[in-house]
Amino acid sequence: MSNIVIIGAQWGDEGKGKVVDLLTHEVDAIVRFQGGNNAGHTLVVKDRKLVLHLIPSGILHSGKICLIGNGVVLDPEVFCNELDTLAKQGVDVAPYRLKVSRKTHVIMPYHKLLDSAREAAKKDGKIGTTGRGIGPCYEDKAARTGIRAADLTDPQLLRRKIEAALVEKNALFSLYGAQPMDADEVFEQVRPYAERVAGYLADVSSEIQQRLESGKGVLFEGAQGTHLDIDHGTYPFVTSSICVAGNASAGSGCSPRVLDRIVAIVKAYTTRVGSGPFPTELNDETGEFLQSRGHEFGATTGRKRRCGWLDICILRESARLNGPTDICVTKLDVLDGLKTLKLCVKYRYQGNEYAYPPQAENALAEVEPIYEVMPGWDEDTSAVRAWEELPENARRYLLRMEELLGVPVTMISVGPDRDQIIRR
Repeated sequence: MSNIVIIGAQWGDEGKGKVVDLLTHEVDAIVRFQGGNNAGHTLVVKDRKLVLHLIPSGILHSGKICLIGNGVVLDPEVFCNELDTLAKQGVDVAPYRLKVSRKTHVIMPYHKLLDSAREAAKKDGKIGTTGRGIGPCYEDKAARTGIRAADLTDPQLLRRKIEAALVEKNALFSLYGAQPMDADEVFEQVRPYAERVAGYLADVSSEIQQRLESGKGVLFEGAQGTHLDIDHGTYPFVTSSICVAGNASAGSGCSPRVLDRIVAIVKAYTTRVGSGPFPTELNDETGEFLQSRGHEFGATTGRKRRCGWLDICILRESARLNGPTDICVTKLDVLDGLKTLKLCVKYRYQGNEYAYPPQAENALAEVEPIYEVMPGWDEDTSAVRAWEELPENARRYLLRMEELLGVPVTMISVGPDRDQIIRR
């Protein structure tokens, strides 16, 4: 068995959940290594739609172990709600097959209040945060004042840490015009969830090592997308964690030398949720066509996704940052019926042409996309299950993408169901 990393190559929402679901058959354990419940994986299994925000989508496969790594920030209430939702669907969520790293940082009620208060205060300068406390939790982690999952097992320690955190947080709430929070009230709000989460705690690094030593494969599941990465994304319109493949090892507790395969998930066009530059965005009938046919609404927020042509420059940067071994293209079927397709192959910026995004902050908002035009196809691809059966122009589109990026396309998704996949 090989160890596989799944990453999004655009701005998230590429369809990673389905690919994780497919590749789970090839591994023994699935690890979520970054982000929080600002992510959402939508899965369709036998006409049943499930949306998961924290728990790896591999939980739907019996006999598989699901792990939440130290690089994740965990909202105890959301975690417990997902446990209950899955249990009602008949999914086994017992602690023997779902484990949380003791080093995972915990999202507290004051993180969520601070997140929403800050965003409201920005008025016209909003970055599009989901308001779920992800950023403030990562801030506390970096400031070494955070609460980790292991702290949930010690009520006295947890209470002291909450009180210490609120000294600073209440000062910030005053600055933003929000009401201060009481330490006892926060403790009582978190306590019932803390008791449940405590039963799922484990040494995730050791769990991974055991499987590697026994020759069993591990799948590392990322959230968001490369261009929402805190370091390499379109800063400041980014998430608060490291989304690139290199974080799979750091965010889960293993050596990067064990990572055998890196699969980049690429939507056949480009979408983005929230604020931030988007060079190929289409504010016209074609954009509305993609939004409607692709059902482009955020799995976590329900927000309408902005849609545009495929951006090769963005994908080149993703290939450089992640070193993918292969690509899975999703939602190819959404392009069915378009007469022409465009690929942004370069940018024009300040009189020069660029194959990669310019590095200056917000420079992407000033670039002019240089397009290559290709013919579309009228055929319905949703029932296609073999490469040879795809319309000729669809194959040309995929081969051109492959040629421009220098990475093979090995899987193509042509619909939301598990079986709507072409392996090449």
